[in-house]
Amino acid sequence: MTSDLLAPLDLAFWNIESAEHPMHLGALGVFSAHSPTAGAHAADLLAARAAAVPGLRMRIRDVWQPLSFRPLAFGGATREPDPDFDPLHHVRLHAPTADFHADAGRLMERPLERGRPPWEAHVLPGEDGVSFAVLFKFHHALADGLRALALAAAVLDPMDLPERRPRAQAPSGGGLLPDVRRLPDLVRGAVSDVGRALDIGASVALSSIAARSSSAFTSEATGTRRTAGVVIDLDDVHRIRKSEGGTVNDVLIAVVAGALRRWLDERGDGSEGVAPRALIPVSKRRPRTATPQGNRLSGYLIRLPVDDPDPLGRLGTVRTAMDRNKNAGPNRGAGAVALLADHVPPLAHRLGGPLVSQAARLWFDILVTSVPLPSLGLKLGGNPVTEVYPLAPLARGQALAVAVSTYRGQVHYGLVADAEAVPDLDRLAAALTAEVETLITACGS
Repeated sequence: MTSDLLAPLDLAFWNIESAEHPMHLGALGVFSAHSPTAGAHAADLLAARAAAVPGLRMRIRDVWQPLSFRPLAFGGATREPDPDFDPLHHVRLHAPTADFHADAGRLMERPLERGRPPWEAHVLPGEDGVSFAVLFKFHHALADGLRALALAAAVLDPMDLPERRPRAQAPSGGGLLPDVRRLPDLVRGAVSDVGRALDIGASVALSSIAARSSSAFTSEATGTRRTAGVVIDLDDVHRIRKSEGGTVNDVLIAVVAGALRRWLDERGDGSEGVAPRALIPVSKRRPRTATPQGNRLSGYLIRLPVDDPDPLGRLGTVRTAMDRNKNAGPNRGAGAVALLADHVPPLAHRLGGPLVSQAARLWFDILVTSVPLPSLGLKLGGNPVTEVYPLAPLARGQALAVAVSTYRGQVHYGLVADAEAVPDLDRLAAALTAEVETLITACGS
């Protein structure tokens, strides 16, 4: 594989990271083990298979001299094959544990080594002898949720996937200068970009006004991590959706709002007047022929109706807010602020990274993201995956991030929190389960 420049957003993720606030995402997969030695066998398989996956051999190297193919890349970074790649530096077998999530939290605290391909796979055998877990960690500059899923799937057992239809190729421009017939479109596009940037800036400013947030969603830079997982039945979510309308995602976001209300009230912080800003990421993946490749994210920004005592009222508010965002599209509004990374030169990303890392709490209070999973059963060494908990990066100054995946008839919530700011994360996990029951009762399902 040859080297390629990091896309602007990838470069931003690479530069805002610090030792206290690593920018890796994760996924904790729990497997049903066929034998007490299944975990050790799984570690051997992961190391052997990783060596054959090109994407796992890629390290990130800073660029401090002009590149022949991109003179303005000074201050940027490239992905390139690591000539000293050793999978044993990335796959690690741990001692048996009785609590996968406790171990995952401690492992999520540790930054990935920046001089090596930025990923790790930690195998955690269960003390019960009938289960084991694998925690995958990928730096966000190496892979977003979908790309990380593809890389993880490459080291799991092969799956029988349907053949993909070939995609029609767009005609190439063929020249260094734009076709003069397209100049009016280019001008209109530039004007549109300026208008979009102004709109995004105004929306970000407005999103910081009005409703009260809560200190429960902010933290100092402790760098500690705690994780928890919740499993709910997808059929229950569909019962609520069919009764009240909207989408599955609307219901899952409303469940988060209700659980936060219950959790804040139980811990004594109070939910009155609280409406935290939730960022709902939307992937805007680049075409395979685009340069540079990499992350390109937009998002929807909504106020979670934590202060509303009516569970169906909360669901209705989330539906209305999400419909409004979808009508506007992911290119406009405060949630699209990540798209502005495309217009920042590499050196500015590097110099401004520390400042940008401080700004997340000004933009949103909590991340609520979803990661799609294949409906086919995942296995490693013939041992089936029974649970999959996605784990999102936690931005500086924020105390909580929520990720959700649907897998084989179940919804898995993965919670990541600052361990010192949220010592009672298990209570929030229990509140998610309770909120589903509350919604089912409220809609008479």
